[in-house]
Amino acid sequence: MSGRAIDAVIFDLDNTLTDFMRAKEESIRAAALAMVDAGLPMNAEEAGERIFAVYKERGIEHQRVFNFFLQETMGRVDDRILAAAVVSYRRARDGALVLYPHAKLVLNRLLKQGYKLAVVSDAPRFEAWVRLVYLGLQHTFDLVLTYDDTGHRKPDPEPFRMALERLETQPGRAVIIGDWKERDIAGGRAAGLHTVYARYGDQYSKYSDKSTGPEAEPDYVVDDLLQLLQVLDTLNGVEEGD
Repeated sequence: MSGRAIDAVIFDLDNTLTDFMRAKEESIRAAALAMVDAGLPMNAEEAGERIFAVYKERGIEHQRVFNFFLQETMGRVDDRILAAAVVSYRRARDGALVLYPHAKLVLNRLLKQGYKLAVVSDAPRFEAWVRLVYLGLQHTFDLVLTYDDTGHRKPDPEPFRMALERLETQPGRAVIIGDWKERDIAGGRAAGLHTVYARYGDQYSKYSDKSTGPEAEPDYVVDDLLQLLQVLDTLNGVEEGD
């Protein structure tokens, strides 16, 4: 579209495009039940709560949570119980990982309209690509940047600056949409992007202590991913019905 004000959209991945925390919660519940069946001397509800406590301490993407949990609980890592947890976790995760409503529609619309699309995520590179491939999005984006690619975690603006450079886009011509104000919005603002808060996906408040300052206040708030199209129309000066 000639003369369009915005030419790039940068997405956070987890809880913005995919309901990551729902998949995580269901996977942890399945793992806890499997560990109890394999001999863990604890009920599944307590096990799940203690596993989430480890995630809160070590980060939601930590890869050895079950090892730490078993070490703390039993004083050792029982491989039979660990294997039961890992297998059940993966099976439940694969069944629970889904895109938010309208995600495919929105992405396809943006592609047809010629927007440059990117993902900037704090997830490990391989895990991010596993999720993208599982969801059928591996060919959707012009650029995917993870912590392993940038060496910086949001709200550091550097990942966004790297994305802008590789997309050959100026900050004022790009939008970031993400569910975590303190990371996605604050980082995007610091890099000079237009910011959209995906309120529908913000579930991290259950797992982290949050305090929002003015640097984390978004330009726009959406309760459905479909509303991103309206935000882009507003930024591009498109009147309703055009």
